[in-house]
Amino acid sequence: MERFSFPDAPPSPEAKQLRAEIRAFLRDELKDMPAEARTGSWTGFDAGFSRRMGERGWIGMTWPRAYGGRERSALERYVVLEEMLAAGAPVAAHWIADRQTGPLILRFGTEAQRATYLPRIAAGACFACIGMSEPDSGSDLAAVRTRAEPVPGGFRVNGTKLWTTYAHESHVMVLFCRTDPKAQRHEGTSQLLIDLRDTPGVTIRPIIDLQGAHHFNEVVFENAFVPEANLIGRLGEGWKQVTAELANERSGPERFLSSMTLLVELIRLLGRAPGDEAAVAVGRLTAHLIVLRRLSRGVARLLQDGADPALQAAIVKDLGSVFEQAIPDVARALVALDPDEPATRRFGEVLARTVMSVPSFSLRGGAREILRGIIARGLGLR
Repeated sequence: MERFSFPDAPPSPEAKQLRAEIRAFLRDELKDMPAEARTGSWTGFDAGFSRRMGERGWIGMTWPRAYGGRERSALERYVVLEEMLAAGAPVAAHWIADRQTGPLILRFGTEAQRATYLPRIAAGACFACIGMSEPDSGSDLAAVRTRAEPVPGGFRVNGTKLWTTYAHESHVMVLFCRTDPKAQRHEGTSQLLIDLRDTPGVTIRPIIDLQGAHHFNEVVFENAFVPEANLIGRLGEGWKQVTAELANERSGPERFLSSMTLLVELIRLLGRAPGDEAAVAVGRLTAHLIVLRRLSRGVARLLQDGADPALQAAIVKDLGSVFEQAIPDVARALVALDPDEPATRRFGEVLARTVMSVPSFSLRGGAREILRGIIARGLGLR
């Protein structure tokens, strides 16, 4: 079916040269980082690392130069993402701003918003978070209840956002909210830019995950005033904007490389002559990885061509989550951990950290049930 097409990525000498530059950069940057620390990668926060990426032009790469970008291709940007994740680099500080917030502002924002935020994001100096999920509306974003009531000069915001990644470190939030409570579920919603450092009435509360880490937050709005100039696009365009954002969120290599450090360490531990069972298992994982990479690069090509690959992105995200969650199970079946043996003890630390992250893989960016509903509609089954 045409709607399920995943076009080939064209040959790119520029991308090949860029890949070599990134690998050299990462060899120097990550030379002292142990494997267990690399399991976090896109949840690893390092403002200095993000700033150094910005200095090299690796954030906001595809944006116009007038806004701090480098006007490079979506496929070149893909190379940067892929290499960073495969190496386990700490990219969380700039990740959301580069992937979603910047493109959103570039496409729907005002000229003042572009000039204010985009150069700072591209420099690795402005970090962003996403205000979508709520206590009673996670993957079902149409059920959003946070209310932004139009008042003279702007909006009065009340409500709660949940699982807001790195809100406590972010400068700005893109808030998805309801601006017309009488409209249909998918209508009457808008998005606002929230200054998290200087908006009275905004409270950020930590949520500690299974590893004892503070990535997530609950963000509460209590009569918080947001200026009208912070509205993204036109009033009531929130759903249109969010669906455009989700194609970027669901299709990238982070949707199948979250367990990559564990796979690399598994292959390293098995050595050059694994048994038949291990060879078959690793071969199957490798084949799946190759296919997912091919699909994901196809979405990057569609984005570069100006298409709307929301359906293809849902497929990549769903298949990628299944792949990521399978790797720890394969690893546990193949390796007998011995706490007295240094090699398997180190491997066990990588495995443990990955296992504790696994439940989130099929939730973030849309729960599996929601994604499969989107795919079913694309097939004409519902």
